[in-house]
Parts: sequence; C-alpha cells; structure tokens
Amino acid sequence: MGFKNFLIVASKLDKAGINITTNLSQYSNEKFKFYLIDRDITNSQQPEDLEKYNNFDFIIFASKHQSKEPTKTLSIHTPGNFLNTPPLHGGDSGKISMSSALFLKQAFKKLRKNTKENNLDGYQVTLEATHHGPSINKPCFFIEIGSTENEWADRRAGFVVAKTISDIINSYQHNPYNEITIGIGGPHYCPNFNKLQLYSNFAISHIIPQYCLPVTEVMIKETLSKTFEEYDLILLDWKGLGNSESRQQVINVLDKLHLRYEKIGDLNKED
Repeated sequence: MGFKNFLIVASKLDKAGINITTNLSQYSNEKFKFYLIDRDITNSQQPEDLEKYNNFDFIIFASKHQSKEPTKTLSIHTPGNFLNTPPLHGGDSGKISMSSALFLKQAFKKLRKNTKENNLDGYQVTLEATHHGPSINKPCFFIEIGSTENEWADRRAGFVVAKTISDIINSYQHNPYNEITIGIGGPHYCPNFNKLQLYSNFAISHIIPQYCLPVTEVMIKETLSKTFEEYDLILLDWKGLGNSESRQQVINVLDKLHLRYEKIGDLNKED
C-alpha cells in the first residue's frame, strides 16, 4: 500500500504555493514532480489536470490559507464538498476527494515537529475539516500557509512546509496498527481531532464539521468510499454535534448503516 510517485500542485497566482514550491525545488528527489497551473488551485480538475494526476500515486496541493481572522497558520486537510449546494470554491457538489488516513496522520505529525524544531513561533498547526475543491479520486491533501500575504511570503514558513513535504515523501510507511477513522462534529479547525491525530493510535481521513450537519447516509457512504484504507470506526466530537436532537440524528444514520462509532469523550474512560 505504498505510494511511489508524487505530484506537487500549486498555482502561479498563489504567493504561498510559489513560496513552498520554490523551497521544495532545493530538494533533489526523483519521487516527486511539480505541476504549476495558471488559475485557482481549487479549480484544478480540468481534463488536462485529471490526465496529469492519473500518472501519479499521490497528489499534494501546496497553497495559501485564507480566513477572516489574520491568524498565523500551517494547516493540512483533504479537499471536497460535503453539501449538495453549489460549491463556492471549486470541486463538485456532494463530492469529496480520496484521502489516505495514514499519510495524512504522518504528514500532520511531521508538520508539527518541523514547526517546533525550526522555531516558527506564532504559527498554529492544525487540521481543517474537509472543504473546497478540487474533487478528485487520487489520494491527496492540501498543505497551506495562512492567513495573510505576510505569511504567504514568509520564507521560513515556506521552508517548513517544503521540508514537511520532502520528509513525508521520504519517510512514509504503511502502519497496519493504526485505527482508521473519520471524524464528525466540532468546528472547522478541529482541536479535538488535532489531538487524536497527533497523540493517539487513530488515523483520521476526513472530518465532517458541525456546520455541515445534518449528516445523511449518502454523505457517510461518500466519506467511507473516499478513504483509501479500510475503515475501523467513526469518531464523534459529541459536544460539537449541536443539541440533543442533532446528536440523535447522527446516531440514527450511523445505526442504520450498522457503523461502529465512539464518542471522543469516552475514549479514555474506564469501562
């Protein structure tokens, strides 16, 4: 289940993407190639893009991160749109991309480690919930620098992200002992799932945030089918599922599909 060749995708219009790929070009590695496009990276699923992706095992999107809050951020997430409403930022309605829970976990831990070791003070390292385009069937993720032009052009941030990409490509190993899971609930920046991805045996592929509730059978099936590894269970950020009615709705869908689940708050409790 190894990944042998990687494509690093960035937009020529994206200062953070160019920052990352410029730093990454300093690394000599036959395992990856670059693909620079002249449009928004979230719209990179044109026929010529998909044809390019088909030649690689894994796609890494190097990108800027934008938010209303000017927080210094290094983030990782899988792209895709859970809702059936017209997507605002690329991809297809109700479609998400393929995610490798194991690769995502190891990449996130590398990003956290490299940020600390390079004294990149002030940057928050976080997972994000699955969101925006493109929607592709190749295992992939976004790795981003946020959230303003100052950070996008920060060479030290670009170095840390580039080193993380190089490190994970060189060091990734399939771990059959991790439990493969998807997360449901909580805010976009996933503090509870961050902790699990870093410090537990769980490997998380996709995160459905509270703002995408209510979940549907179609949504859950799509999430499981777009997890590269075989699923073990679903983790629920119980307090992040809204009121009791909303929580019960999630349970009803999972029970109907005969899916095993655990509440995050119950994981460390004694039986």
